[in-house]
Amino acid sequence: MAERKLLVLYGSETGTAQDVAERIGREGVRRHFTCRVVSLDSYTVADLIREPLVVFVCSTTGQGEPPDNMKKFWRFIFRRNLPADSLSLMDCGVLGLGDSSYPKFNFIAKKLSKRLIQLGSNALLPVGLGDDQHDLGPDAVIDPWLKEFWEQAFKIYPLPPGLNVLGDDVILPSKYSFQFEDDAANGVSVGPCDTNGRIRCLPSQLHPFPAQMISNERVTDESHFQDVRLITFDVTGSGIEYSAGDVAMIEPRNSPDSVEQFCDLLHLDPRKVFLLKPNDPVTPLPARLPQPCTVQYLVERYLDINCVPRRSFFELLSYFSPDELEQEKLKEFSSAEGQEELYSYCNRLRRTTLEILYDFPQTTAAIPSDYLFDLIPGIRPRAFSIASSQLTHPNQIQILMAVVRYKTKLKKPRCGLCSSWLASQNPQQSDVHVPLWVKKGMLQFPTDTETPVIMVGPGTGVAPFRAAIQERVAEGKKGSYLFFGCRGKLKDFFCRVEWEELNQTGFLTLITAFSRDQEDKIYVQHRIKENGPLIWHLIQKKQAYFYIAGNAKMMPTQVTDALKSIFQSEGGLSDPESEHLLLELERCSRFQTETWS
Repeated sequence: MAERKLLVLYGSETGTAQDVAERIGREGVRRHFTCRVVSLDSYTVADLIREPLVVFVCSTTGQGEPPDNMKKFWRFIFRRNLPADSLSLMDCGVLGLGDSSYPKFNFIAKKLSKRLIQLGSNALLPVGLGDDQHDLGPDAVIDPWLKEFWEQAFKIYPLPPGLNVLGDDVILPSKYSFQFEDDAANGVSVGPCDTNGRIRCLPSQLHPFPAQMISNERVTDESHFQDVRLITFDVTGSGIEYSAGDVAMIEPRNSPDSVEQFCDLLHLDPRKVFLLKPNDPVTPLPARLPQPCTVQYLVERYLDINCVPRRSFFELLSYFSPDELEQEKLKEFSSAEGQEELYSYCNRLRRTTLEILYDFPQTTAAIPSDYLFDLIPGIRPRAFSIASSQLTHPNQIQILMAVVRYKTKLKKPRCGLCSSWLASQNPQQSDVHVPLWVKKGMLQFPTDTETPVIMVGPGTGVAPFRAAIQERVAEGKKGSYLFFGCRGKLKDFFCRVEWEELNQTGFLTLITAFSRDQEDKIYVQHRIKENGPLIWHLIQKKQAYFYIAGNAKMMPTQVTDALKSIFQSEGGLSDPESEHLLLELERCSRFQTETWS
């Protein structure tokens, strides 16, 4: 009989692919497979040649990019020198998670599936393409895909005699066991830095640098609906180096009120100290959690109690419920048939984990602490394009941040975890340190002094371009063209004085679009078209680079369409020729985008 081992490998940016991978792992355990669930870059990829059965779950980020935790794997799997029969012993399935509003929908999953077949693997079924845009989200594809996957897997890896699939009434063991100490915390280690901020290693997700916040300035008018901040951090002694286009990763914290409410609901003493023990020897301890640790630290800095929970949360929660009505509702939310109702209750309103725990009080009071890591994901770092140049601001990092706050039908406004936490800090009144590190961004700027750059950045999308402009000015470069859009000249025209001065001295050509300052709305794409002859000259004669950064909803497509229309009106190109030119510019990095949803 074929060896019943299942490996689930995931590439995940926001945690959705990881959640799906862990679900597949649980379903595998119920079917008596020996299961491992590992991120792609944490797995020794050369061992794939010996794996009998593998499921790959991967998301697509940005403009067809792999997630950060599968980039090393991605480079390896596309090596040209890999033999065509490398994976001939492997049966596999590929499940993609994407968003069909992006042009490269599920590009990574499609490309990976083809590559695995090229290397000789046996695809048990066609690649699954989950879509965030579907009314029921990616589950609309995941549920039927998994049903077919298990049917195909059982043909090759049948259940051993005398065993049946474990039913939904059987709860699986937790990842970890808590071992609480009797004494309250005294001097528990919480990170890799000493108290005076000296760093022991180059800052990273495992070892963030505690950067001091030195200013937190609102850059939109007090009467404006949106609160945007320019926040400055001191990174002296961190060893951090960055360039224009790089990204600051920030580790947010839950508010004291949220921590207190969570601990009260689950009858947890925040002062208690615990050690974690994995229940399976192959399960690693959470890398960012000190050992020993306090409950306060765990809830404040690790558990994402204010995220909108996924379906798996309701499924596991149902096992703990002593209340028949609560259990029935939780089971309905976790069933395939109940997904529409779950979406209405949870996702549409952006209801948080903490709020849901309030809605199911009997169940919440019965949650065993051992299952906290199975129920609630870890807080994910937030990415902010750096809005300053190290040449202009040595030992500092600045970010341009919109405070996320909006209303749903729920009484309490929805608030972004990271932006609310950062906005609430007042460096003039207290000593504020924020854990951060830097990673390379998607935008790369030309190094020679003659190449012009055209930058389109409405709203906070302008952040990386502010860094690029400062960097180019410090290097004596001219030829910077900025198309900046906002609602009103007097309300949300941030960095106005800085850019207008550079515009007057010839270091910057500033072109603005204030959408609400006149009867007809004017956006950056309109300004692009108005400046068609200039843009065509810069791209065709001066070899200019063209950049777009900002919200992915409609702007990037509309700006791209405006650019293609210039290729036709000014360059006399046909529609296919303008499309081909755009692809050619993208191929040689002269057309770059950084967008987010």
